[in-house]
Amino acid sequence: MRQKLFVVVMMLFVGLGTTVAQQGFLKGKITDKKTGEELVGAAVVVDGTTIGTITDFMGEYTMPPLEAGTYTIRVQYISYDPQVFNHIVIKTGEETALDVQLNYATMDIEEVQVKAKANRESETILLMDQKKAEVIKESIGAKQLSSMGVSDAATATSKISGVTKSEGSGDIYIRGLGDRYLSTTMNGLPIPSDDVEKKNIDLNMFSTDIIKNVGISKTYSVTNYGDQASGNVDVVSKTISEKISIGLASGVNSNVLQDGMFNNFKSTQNINDVKFGLYNRPYNTLDAITNQSWATESRKLPIAYDASLMAGKKFKVNEKDLSVFATISHSGSSEYLEGVYQKYRMNAQGSSFTDAQTYETKINTTGLLNLSYDLNTKNRISFNTLLVLKTVDELYEAGRNGEGYVRDQLPSQYGAVVRDQNLKETRMWINQLMGSHQLGSKNQLKWALGYNTVNADEPNRIRNEVNMMDDGTVQFAYVGDYQQRKSLQEIEDSELNGYVNNVFKIIDEDQQKLKLNIGANYRKKERDFNSLSIGVRAKGDEFAVSTIDNLDETLLNLSYYEGANSNFRIREGRPDLYNATLNVYGGYLSLGFERNKFSGNVGVRYELDQLEVSWDVNNYVGRTGSASNDYNNILPSLNLKYQLTEKSAFRFAASKTVTLPEFKEVAPFEYVSPTGRVTKGNPELQNSENYNFDLKWELFPNAKDLVSVTGFYKMINDPINMAMTRGSSGYFYFANTGDRADVYGIEFETRFSLIKPEASDMPGVNMVFNATKMWFNQDLLEEFQYNNKTESDLQGAAGFIFNGTLMYDSNKEKRFVATLSGNYSADKIYALGAPESFTYSSTLFNNEIIEKGFFTLDLVLSKKLSDRVSLKLSGKNLLNPKIKQEQRIEPQSEETRTEVVQSYQKGISVKLGISINLN
Repeated sequence: MRQKLFVVVMMLFVGLGTTVAQQGFLKGKITDKKTGEELVGAAVVVDGTTIGTITDFMGEYTMPPLEAGTYTIRVQYISYDPQVFNHIVIKTGEETALDVQLNYATMDIEEVQVKAKANRESETILLMDQKKAEVIKESIGAKQLSSMGVSDAATATSKISGVTKSEGSGDIYIRGLGDRYLSTTMNGLPIPSDDVEKKNIDLNMFSTDIIKNVGISKTYSVTNYGDQASGNVDVVSKTISEKISIGLASGVNSNVLQDGMFNNFKSTQNINDVKFGLYNRPYNTLDAITNQSWATESRKLPIAYDASLMAGKKFKVNEKDLSVFATISHSGSSEYLEGVYQKYRMNAQGSSFTDAQTYETKINTTGLLNLSYDLNTKNRISFNTLLVLKTVDELYEAGRNGEGYVRDQLPSQYGAVVRDQNLKETRMWINQLMGSHQLGSKNQLKWALGYNTVNADEPNRIRNEVNMMDDGTVQFAYVGDYQQRKSLQEIEDSELNGYVNNVFKIIDEDQQKLKLNIGANYRKKERDFNSLSIGVRAKGDEFAVSTIDNLDETLLNLSYYEGANSNFRIREGRPDLYNATLNVYGGYLSLGFERNKFSGNVGVRYELDQLEVSWDVNNYVGRTGSASNDYNNILPSLNLKYQLTEKSAFRFAASKTVTLPEFKEVAPFEYVSPTGRVTKGNPELQNSENYNFDLKWELFPNAKDLVSVTGFYKMINDPINMAMTRGSSGYFYFANTGDRADVYGIEFETRFSLIKPEASDMPGVNMVFNATKMWFNQDLLEEFQYNNKTESDLQGAAGFIFNGTLMYDSNKEKRFVATLSGNYSADKIYALGAPESFTYSSTLFNNEIIEKGFFTLDLVLSKKLSDRVSLKLSGKNLLNPKIKQEQRIEPQSEETRTEVVQSYQKGISVKLGISINLN
């Protein structure tokens, strides 16, 4: 029934898309009257309105469809005299041509500069930027994101060449290299991570309501911090939109629609204390043991929803322009995952669950305020403040079917049941103050100052490990002891950062340019980490309850805790603590040049990175310790470009960068995932040095088409990987696993029109396709060698990635757009293997864990019903692939086999939304 309904809605959208508009079209070309040169970025507007467009890098423009009638058209461009054309007649269904030649003027037109800056949401303008950029950079703007139905910055990056988003982890991979090798900024300033397990922030937190464009620089420039290897992701926030609009959407996931789940969706005990996405903690951790329930909860109608409000306005304050833009959005979603989880140690099974289930409820609120004030025609100051509130309620259960197995667990190895209730709450506040000043005709100064805070808490985690006995009763397990526990984890991050940059134009002529770029930046990041776990142990192995859903009858019974012969013991251990600081001091000098067809820049950066971590944690010899490292680096970069023709060019780039250890990779705190995997830091971890080389050919056939091929090579000294530890613990940790790693790759991208409309009101079909193939190799130090394995791929790196998008556009007044997007990422190593013993490394070892590749497919249909109202229908993850990890098992006396150690499916998500413009 749901499939039939989906088909009917799709047919309805297609039918609406065929309506005929009563409009006409205006198009033409803008050139320099004296030289005939195309003018890129010239503004063409209906005089007295905000309706208009900007010319592409061929000097051509096409205005948005206009109602039949007579108009006054204004054409203007920086440093040229504007022209006004009266009585331009637009006829229904016809094209009107208006080619304009502008005369050079002696004064700049500041108004045109503002309009040009405001159009960095346009695909055409961003392609122009890519063509002119000194570094290899690609961007995607808000307009294209809207057409594709993209809802967040993470998905936005996956539409860029060589970039994929993992549906399994949510991580971003640039050229197959993941979280460790990239950096993330907002408006050019670094932003913190919301997750102790990640270096970069979860880009899903940035809704497209706040995004002007997302850009990725794949080659290094000395103006950026050196901690990157694959690239930098920069989210540029919106600054102005002179309209008021609201958006509403709702949807559901196919996994949630299963029988018995939609009206009884499980949640953690914490959901009772969540109001409007904010958690209010009722008890401290010790009191929660005997005062708060250990049971799960349930809720009805676990549907997805989105609501957003956006508004902007320009004002005159003391004859100066003040722009105000604000947006707020609130969303919620529910997911259900079911699959397998297994653990192997020394090629023998350590645990097995065939019914691992995860119930997840996400609530996200995002608010952005931007203020921009023009002091005069040469000086501008702007301020951004972004507030993000994210709450994730996650319930993990495994073993309810009675088939759970945990080796050496008492009172029984079989019938193991695990339940983990956790609520993660993130409160992130980003503040940015920026200024731009034209100090004379050849000198421009830019500066920025940022202050960010992040509170990422797990205020009340509840974990139970029990055994289901043959008679159906449940006994408390006590391998590792105190397996019924509640815990608190708090992370407080603060960061101060900023930069100052001055550009001097030494030579500024038509065929020859030379500019000097001098600047510095600073970053101070601090973290306070606190984790407290309190456990309960039952005396003996005979203490039992009727079911795991009835633990409260004993765990909340105070009589079991009282007296010398009490049944339960409470252990309140010392909290795990660590404090960390990162200071980054950077100064740089670069020279940009252009002479005829040859251009580029050469620069050098000095960067001092001071990393200090001190800790007081359990499971570390002596509990306390510290690590301190100063990394002094000279980081050069070279970016060259040779313009073969007006539309094609060769680029070459070379640079040196570093990869710094993260706080959590150094501090030896042990974090237990819901499945029981334990990850800990390594105080001996050192940084990596990266040498990067790129060679690219690119062709821009016209304003919206692109073909490019890039070859690249990276040499990484002392590569950092996550690997399994030796010994019975089965932990994962971070280490410099080899002396050197080599990465070779080739990247292909194309954007073109499959069906190019012969007239402005005719439909068109566009195609975007990109693919990246890579080869990895790293040597392994002796302590990571086993079974004659002396080399390995890089952990977290995929050898092949692919993105493709097919878009249909009706080009009518009531526009209908259909977009089909596919993404594939090949196998990658989740964690490197390790020997259990140096002496017997050929027989006692653990093979690497492989995260298998999979393909995802999304469909988005959007329809403009009127000037004010639009509808959008999206279907995400339509193929619903199985996401799994595998490990090769090689027991001594049995046949070698490959086992699935984790698997699940995310389900198909369908959402219908409406957008309304109120002015």
